[in-house]
Amino acid sequence: MKGHALLIIDMINALDFPEGGKLLGSALPAARRIARLKQRLKAQRVPTVYVNDNYGQWRSDFKQVVARCADAGSLGAPLVEVLHPEGGDYFVLKPERSGFRDTPLRMLLEDLGARTLILTGIALDVCVFATATDAAMHGFKLHVPSDCVASETPGRRTASLKLLRDSLQADTRPWRAITLR
Repeated sequence: MKGHALLIIDMINALDFPEGGKLLGSALPAARRIARLKQRLKAQRVPTVYVNDNYGQWRSDFKQVVARCADAGSLGAPLVEVLHPEGGDYFVLKPERSGFRDTPLRMLLEDLGARTLILTGIALDVCVFATATDAAMHGFKLHVPSDCVASETPGRRTASLKLLRDSLQADTRPWRAITLR
């Protein structure tokens, strides 16, 4: 559906940081819901854009990032298994928290005709939040389904969702409540 885009932020992730195991506990259920949302939106011809950290690997490409995170030794491998990119998906590697900072994301979204973004991923209180803030500054309407995002703690998730609703007028209803017009 023209006018919309699904952004999957940092879900292709090795989770190789101290709190990675803690984050996996909430990220995996979110990943399963994102996968269902992605399939529903795909049937409506809504493009999917994977917006992912480049992990400081300046010579990597998205396929290398996916392979590294899918490796059997990666804590994040279950996330990649659930949300493995498909042939028609788009991707943007980002060097910073926001998917807009120093990336071609805005130009891609303009080319796709997107005016409304559905933001999903991890961590809600860091990269998803930074991307949402920049998206709002660029004039995009926002959906951030509350059950398709994860943070290291429930408190961070709750506070971030409230701030998104109150400050950015983001629709944070669960994924099943999203209706596209």
